Amino acid sequence: MTKPTTPDEYLATLPAAQRRITDSLRPLIDAALPGAGALWHGHPVWSLGAAPGRNPVCHLKAYPDHVTFGFWRGQELSDPSGRLAPGARRMAAVKLRDPSDLDAGLFADWLRQARALEQVTLDAAR
Repeated sequence: MTKPTTPDEYLATLPAAQRRITDSLRPLIDAALPGAGALWHGHPVWSLGAAPGRNPVCHLKAYPDHVTFGFWRGQELSDPSGRLAPGARRMAAVKLRDPSDLDAGLFADWLRQARALEQVTLDAAR
């Protein structure tokens, strides 16, 4: 079996339970970051820069019992829910075990905030 080379290929390889999660989450990501997805370091990453990993905004990564939905600058996002768990550097993520773990309004707001943060950085570099 060949390794996935696109987010669609990566997501298609997931077990059914994880695909139900990503199938529910992917439209939110695509609405906020249309055409910005690529595989970077083996999992889907959505960036604003010209190449994968340039000005990264968010990522999905599958684990045996959950899917992580994370943000490079997640610790800078407003999160009244308290669901984003801090990670390395400025990152933060939420673990999703079931499609019912998704909150479309909350996640769309995180995506909007994360995109705006990276857009400011991208604009400042020009």
